[in-house]
Amino acid sequence: MDPAVLFRFDEYVLDTGRRELRRDTEPVAVEPQVFDVLEFLIRARDRVVSRDELLAEVWHGRIVSEATLSSRVNAARTAIGDNGEQQRLIRTLPRKGVRFVGEVAEHGDAAAPPVVATDAPPASADLSIAVLPFNNMSADPEQDYFGDGIAEEIITALSRCSGLFVIARNSSFTYKNKPVDIREVGRTLGVNYVLEGSVRRAGERLRIIAQLIDARSGAHLWADRFDGDRSDVFDLQDRITACAVAAIEPTLRIAEIERRRQNRPNKPDAYDLLLRASAHERDFTPDGMIAALDCLHQALALDPGYAPAMAAAAYCHAQRHFQGWIAQGGAHRGEGLALAQSAIERAPNDPQVLWMAAFAIWNLADTQNAKDAAIELFSRSLAINPNSATALALAGWIETMRGEQAAGRTLLERARRLNPLDPHGWFVCGALAIADIIDGDYRGAIAWADKALVQNRRFAVALRALAVALVNVGEHERAAQVVEELLTIEPELTVSAFFARIPVPVASMAQTYATALKAAGLPE
Repeated sequence: MDPAVLFRFDEYVLDTGRRELRRDTEPVAVEPQVFDVLEFLIRARDRVVSRDELLAEVWHGRIVSEATLSSRVNAARTAIGDNGEQQRLIRTLPRKGVRFVGEVAEHGDAAAPPVVATDAPPASADLSIAVLPFNNMSADPEQDYFGDGIAEEIITALSRCSGLFVIARNSSFTYKNKPVDIREVGRTLGVNYVLEGSVRRAGERLRIIAQLIDARSGAHLWADRFDGDRSDVFDLQDRITACAVAAIEPTLRIAEIERRRQNRPNKPDAYDLLLRASAHERDFTPDGMIAALDCLHQALALDPGYAPAMAAAAYCHAQRHFQGWIAQGGAHRGEGLALAQSAIERAPNDPQVLWMAAFAIWNLADTQNAKDAAIELFSRSLAINPNSATALALAGWIETMRGEQAAGRTLLERARRLNPLDPHGWFVCGALAIADIIDGDYRGAIAWADKALVQNRRFAVALRALAVALVNVGEHERAAQVVEELLTIEPELTVSAFFARIPVPVASMAQTYATALKAAGLPE
């Protein structure tokens, strides 16, 4: 294999290591075969290259038509701003062959000056991923297009995820139909994670396998299999994309949190502190939330305009408020609302910032206008990234609390389908328990609340819902035990304090909760 080289000519750079063509710093999309033609002509620029040489080098001796050969040469011309009339860079000599006649500066690996491609992530972009074209494991060449389509859809969908750097298609697709070493792909493209997969057809059935790999260690982080009918290829493609993106985003964040936990920098930056805060917040304890806020305050001291840290801090304030882990007379409401608003102003198109701010505003604000704004923020977040299971779950909970339980269930069930192994799946179960209480299905509410509490026994929403549902089916003794457990989490809780803190816009639901919680032994 020829060594990796940078060839500079005219306004272009041909990077053979990355297999990229760039005009200045902008990538130019070229098909792999056209790239091979261009690279061979530049490497052999000191002479005329015959038709047979091109066939041997690019087509490996296979016979192709004169029209195919001419089309690839013309495509190479077009890619570098040349054409068949001018031939200022690639010249055709009748009955002899083709020669690259442009002036070229060549840089080997050691001598090459630093070049930053627009696809390359910045050094701090730990959440960086390349999606490789899915391998066709069938004899049917049509599945090539299907596999390419899945990869392209996933690239587009991942690009909507907040804080995730996704390598563009023209770079990752240079590995099509080539054996790859994932670690080498990671080094070449400058990413820490790689998604690869395969497509296999058996009769009218399609099977797609996808796997997420840490490009630094080679460890497999996630894998899944998708089956469907060939007649429903577009629906299948959409389903695979949605499920893959919903699983990949949180998996990457958890992987980065664990990596940072094991290898802390001496001087953490704002991003590192944001990841540390996320780890503490995931513990879902009073002390964990305090530790998360401390990290976020440090992050904002380093970078006062860092919108993700602002939104995360607002979210933590709302979680403490939500769970009753904070004195009601404190300044957390005003601080959380101010942080949420500042985050929205600085990052109005960041989907994660939007849903975190929306959750904070809904829980901390006390005006209807503000709550309406929270609903709109959730809609904007999901319009940008419709595959965020967390945003879907929180939006579904709010719709349910508003009395729109049908719309809420739709969002909640989509969150469960997209990410059935979500570590925070207890939130969805708790929200579905509330929906059943509003509908009067108390046995269903008990089942959902129990599912939530198996995953997280500290989740006050599920404990309250369980107590209410138990009273309404006549299981008063167990309901009283649940309230005792609830009071260990929030010792100062009373019925009136609950309604002062948690917005319950549906009057019938408020009455049901007040009556049942009192009957279960919660002080008025």
